[in-house]
Amino acid sequence: MIHKTVSPRPAHAQVTFELPASLWADKVFVVGDFNHWSATSTPLTQTRDGVWRATVELPIGQQYQFRYWVNGAWTADGQADGFVSHEGLSNSILSLA
Repeated sequence: MIHKTVSPRPAHAQVTFELPASLWADKVFVVGDFNHWSATSTPLTQTRDGVWRATVELPIGQQYQFRYWVNGAWTADGQADGFVSHEGLSNSILSLA
């Protein structure tokens, strides 16, 4: 699930990526064009309620492609704004346009 809120920084939004507490994982990362497809730079952390979350601040007026890297396997976000096929996998789309 993705939550978008207004950022105190002009022309930006705070985007929270969230995966459910039922997800069993040791490590989860959000990987996308907004972090140069780095599989380690944006980890999701598991909160007290068990939910996995990471918040990033992104410029509005753009679309971003991303995936989750969960225990060494790619997964898309079923709640994303859209999807695009890339190299046989599905990238999730985040729209801040």
